[in-house]
Amino acid sequence: MSRAEAKTAVLPDGLRYKSKVSGSPFAAAASFGGATMSCFMCGKHRARSLMGTRKVLGKAQAVCAPSCKELDAQLAQPAVHA
Repeated sequence: MSRAEAKTAVLPDGLRYKSKVSGSPFAAAASFGGATMSCFMCGKHRARSLMGTRKVLGKAQAVCAPSCKELDAQLAQPAVHA
């Protein structure tokens, strides 16, 4: 399936898109902890509560905690309710 080609043109006021939805698909939730960030190592968007910081190239960067592979494995397992 292919998307229909969007026809755009630069309007006199400088805007290009008339029907484009504003905002981001990664909009922050109501609380700070519900917002997402991308992991510096794997690039996947995760909730901030699932991330930690690690010093990479001399700067503190947001990364998956405890690691990208371990977090993927944890999220892939079905939740067990006692």
